[in-house]
Amino acid sequence: MVLPEATKRVGSATGSTPMGAASRAAVRWSGLVVIVAGALAFAFALPKAQPIAIDDAPVLAADKALGDAVSGGDKAAVRRLLALQFSFVDADGKTHTRKDFLGDLKNVAAASASDGNVRSYGLIATVTGRHKSVHDADVFFLDVWVKQKGAWRALLIQDVPIAADAVAAVPAPPTTPQFHECKNPCQTIPYRVRSPAEQDVVNVFQATMKAVVADDAGKWGKYVADEFVVYATGRAPVTRSERIATIERQKENDTAVAVGEVQTMRLSVYSDGALMIASEAPPDGSGPPYRAARVWVRRNGQWLMAISLHTEVK
Repeated sequence: MVLPEATKRVGSATGSTPMGAASRAAVRWSGLVVIVAGALAFAFALPKAQPIAIDDAPVLAADKALGDAVSGGDKAAVRRLLALQFSFVDADGKTHTRKDFLGDLKNVAAASASDGNVRSYGLIATVTGRHKSVHDADVFFLDVWVKQKGAWRALLIQDVPIAADAVAAVPAPPTTPQFHECKNPCQTIPYRVRSPAEQDVVNVFQATMKAVVADDAGKWGKYVADEFVVYATGRAPVTRSERIATIERQKENDTAVAVGEVQTMRLSVYSDGALMIASEAPPDGSGPPYRAARVWVRRNGQWLMAISLHTEVK
């Protein structure tokens, strides 16, 4: 598979030589030497970065090792660092499998990421930050790592282009609100639950969607971690407090809200951490479909959504 934007990074002056999915990740990983070497500042609509904990060091080491292996075209080393379920979602919303990723290493070109941040959620950890796209646009990235058999392996890499200087606000509500009955995902989703833990995550996911549709900020907040931020294509990041304020305004204005319908879903639960990947689309066709990634953490027996990414499919 020829991966998008590849031709814009490596090749002849006409940009005709293909380059693939691995290159998007390499844009970020090459800059992690700076992260490992010292403190970092992550000031992109997230809370101030905390000092890197000792337990985060293996995650950063694995992330850097993967970047080095990709840059060096070492397919064997890359293979060892990828989970069997690994996938990559590029900034155009296209999903690439582990096989596609491994098959394109020879055309990798490395560039530097501007920053990065690590959070640990039990057996799942995230590395997040931003870099400049080929069009010089700000792109946020989420790398999800999972600890399997004592080693950290990459489970997901997802990019989302966002507006760096945009104001985090929602459009004005329509003058004539229309009622929206949320069947998918509020009542049912096209996914077969495989364990009680998965059922618990799905239940909380559906509860958050119901709360959004019902303009119930209090209930929505019960299922969202303090550090929560949502990133979506072409929009400014929205924090937990900003999202709650938006829901409250929607209630005041009696705004009818529709949430994306789930087309496909994959859910992986590892102890107190979980990753949900879904293809979703607005129910009324008012916008393009998108790839959604949500990381969940279980704290004090309650599953909470820690981060959400929506990358539009172009």
